[in-house]
Amino acid sequence: MIIYLSTLLLTLLVTIVLVPITIKVSEMIQKYDMPGKRKVHTTPVPRTGGIAMAVAVFSSMLLWAQESSLLSAYVTGAGIIVVFGLIDDFVDLPYRYKFAGQFLAALVVVIVGDVQIRNLGALFPGSSQLSLWIAIPLTIIVIVGVTNAINLADGLDGLAGGICILSFCCTGYIAYLSNNTDISLLAVALAGSIFGFLKYNTHPASVFMGDTGSQFLGFSLATTTISLTQSAAGLSPLLPMIIFGFPVLDTGVVMLERIGAGRSPFKADSNHFHHKLIRLGLVHKEAVFVIYLLQALLVVSAFVFRYYSDWFLLIGYGIFVNVVIIGFFAAEITRWKAKRYTFLDKHIKGRLAKVKSRGVWIVFSFKVVEYGIPLLLFVTTLLPTTVPGYFSYIAAGLLILTTVIAFVKKKWLKWFLMADLYIVIPLIVFFSTQSAYPFVTQSMMWAYNCAFIVLVFFVIMTLRLTRRRSGFKVTPMDFLIVFIAIIAPFVSGVYGQHKQVTFVAAKTVMLFFSFEVLIGELRGQYKRLVLFTACSLAVIIVRGLM
Repeated sequence: MIIYLSTLLLTLLVTIVLVPITIKVSEMIQKYDMPGKRKVHTTPVPRTGGIAMAVAVFSSMLLWAQESSLLSAYVTGAGIIVVFGLIDDFVDLPYRYKFAGQFLAALVVVIVGDVQIRNLGALFPGSSQLSLWIAIPLTIIVIVGVTNAINLADGLDGLAGGICILSFCCTGYIAYLSNNTDISLLAVALAGSIFGFLKYNTHPASVFMGDTGSQFLGFSLATTTISLTQSAAGLSPLLPMIIFGFPVLDTGVVMLERIGAGRSPFKADSNHFHHKLIRLGLVHKEAVFVIYLLQALLVVSAFVFRYYSDWFLLIGYGIFVNVVIIGFFAAEITRWKAKRYTFLDKHIKGRLAKVKSRGVWIVFSFKVVEYGIPLLLFVTTLLPTTVPGYFSYIAAGLLILTTVIAFVKKKWLKWFLMADLYIVIPLIVFFSTQSAYPFVTQSMMWAYNCAFIVLVFFVIMTLRLTRRRSGFKVTPMDFLIVFIAIIAPFVSGVYGQHKQVTFVAAKTVMLFFSFEVLIGELRGQYKRLVLFTACSLAVIIVRGLM
């Protein structure tokens, strides 16, 4: 379990650190994604976030690549994708050259990594295995297709990243249950890098992932899902169709529309599903949220029905496809528009605005968050039966660095605090979940677990009521937080005995999210938070040395 936490932590932190650096580089060389007719942003935005995600994933995978031909082939193929993507982001490659790079990358993982679609289950009766002459070109076509599908889905802030993080969470967890360490590690690394990137990519985004990031994620998604479902006994080979079914459907529909209109299927336009949702009257965040819901429906279905028959999955996906296509078609034919002045807008939002203007509830809500979240972390440090010695040395180093920065370079204090929390939280949550002191009763643990839900509620209320005009705001990414942190443990509890994994992930995500909000709301006044954090680090130091 510790290997997954360290991989997640490494890719998360590397991405968070590298994205601002790539933004600075983009500003220095004056390379931006410029506004245009097809685009929803109105100001130039750097599109260098993809390289930060790729470097983060490579830095973690290279630790394990020597022991796995699959991971070695993946790193090589993904490296080819990143090189071609970077060139495309800076000089706009013709699509023929893009396909050449994607084909070469796919060929590497297919031949060297043995990622091949050899089994189509009940859809190809009479033979259990496809011949290499069919399997190799079919796999290359699927990998190239998914790579481009994610690339084309990257049209709104947070959209491609959100779709992929949901997909990787599903793929990684299924791989973990199937004892496929290579795929589960890779999925965790990719999810961590996306989570770090989304910190900067939620609307309004300060950086885009560019073709480098979107093609990298698409290639990774196709490689992981195909490798997993073709190697794990019992899993339907059609499972990838469900996991990345929405972006593939979007791409297929758009290309058919272009061909029907007599245009090149590769000529960009504004007919993707996210464009259609905006034309139907949804604002940016609402369009992203709707697509998140659809993708969440697919990944939950993929997990729940992963052992069902191939025809069941095919029919189910066919129903989903028809509902989506007919729904958009009917909305366009009838010229339906989303009403903006509904009961929610008039009464719920109106009342919330009045509460916000009075400022009473925000004071109460913020005080609960300001004291409750650091206290919850402190209590977590007291729960484990044992704390490893190496963790105490890590905590000691962090405590010394943070103390020095607090006195010498206060403007850096925020980033050192974030580093403290991002390193300490996953580890201490993991150790507290592994074992607790005998005097900690079930009732006490129930109250402790409920405290997470209660405090996250006040965190969200703080976000909704705050008068701060910049910084952390409620975005569709909050849906991802709720989905991963709350829905996942329930799914795990019903369908598997690995509840511990998802509870660690849920609590970690909740604390990350809560501290992000708290640090933003403190507006530079970190004295009390530094004191709480120092106390938590001190407890870890003492307990690790006992």
